[in-house]
Amino acid sequence: MKIEIKLFLLLAPFFVVVGVLYGLFTDFQEPVGYLGIPLVGALMAMVGAYLALTARRIDPRPEDDEQGEIEQGAGDQGVYAPWSWWPLLIGSAAAVAFLGLAVGWWVLYIGFVLGVIGLVGWVFEFSRGQHAH
Repeated sequence: MKIEIKLFLLLAPFFVVVGVLYGLFTDFQEPVGYLGIPLVGALMAMVGAYLALTARRIDPRPEDDEQGEIEQGAGDQGVYAPWSWWPLLIGSAAAVAFLGLAVGWWVLYIGFVLGVIGLVGWVFEFSRGQHAH
């Protein structure tokens, strides 16, 4: 995680400085720029701090080893569903919800209900059926 930590923590001050300079060049008349750009820097600092704290608790990854070989990264990378239709339902629910912002608020509620159903199904996917644990 070394490269990720460096990326986020070194770019955070850049965005803060650019936001202040943007505010100076626009005489602080345009609020989105001089507030939004430093907030991007703050978010990058938060992600970098999270990655730094996480890197202390876990073992170094093969990517962090300068002399590392490709085969060191072989093996299981996590637990993934072999096949799942729930992410498709969640994506469709998000599309319906965003359609509701354009068409009418009542469509947003339908998208929300579909999203809750899809999220519950995805979370409890391994609790029942063929892949139950």
